Amino acid sequence: MLQAFSPSILVLAAGHGRRFAQSGGTTHKLDAMLGDVTVLDHVLRSVVASGLPYHVVRPVADGSPPERDGMGDSIARGVAATADADGWLILPGDLPLVRAQSLVAVAQSLATHAVVVPQCGDHHGHPVGFARICREALLKLQGDTGASAIVRSHRQAGTAHSLQLDDPGIAIDIDTCEDLARAQALLASGDFGQEASLGKR
Repeated sequence: MLQAFSPSILVLAAGHGRRFAQSGGTTHKLDAMLGDVTVLDHVLRSVVASGLPYHVVRPVADGSPPERDGMGDSIARGVAATADADGWLILPGDLPLVRAQSLVAVAQSLATHAVVVPQCGDHHGHPVGFARICREALLKLQGDTGASAIVRSHRQAGTAHSLQLDDPGIAIDIDTCEDLARAQALLASGDFGQEASLGKR
């Protein structure tokens, strides 16, 4: 567990999951069962095991239009709710195979970089880490675009770091029922080899 430097993990759980429903899903994708628990519970298990502080960004419940649950809006709300954090790790709630060690590795790297983007081989993944210097930019995010523009800006400035991790789970998200079945097969087999696990991208 990190002590002196502990950025907060923002678990994004406010999205609509329309692609999952269109592919035949009968529940929200985060509520879909993967093994003995839901997709979101798998993510939260890793988050809790990391020992890092975290905040789950849920859907807006005040009758506001659903557009306010875009990724950008969710990130901004999460940062606002954890404004005193040392930094933020942005983790979509649909990455059930991400490992706790990967979360800790991104957090540790964030202590010396403004932005940290994890990679497994040639595949970018999550959580993407942002230091406190990014706070105001994160608070201004809106819509579905996420924080890609902030990452690009720091890449151009030379203050973004690509962190190589041996964890295909950072890039295995659940968008469709096919993705869920594939994750179930990987979970059952224990086969997290990069070639097998990252084939869909």
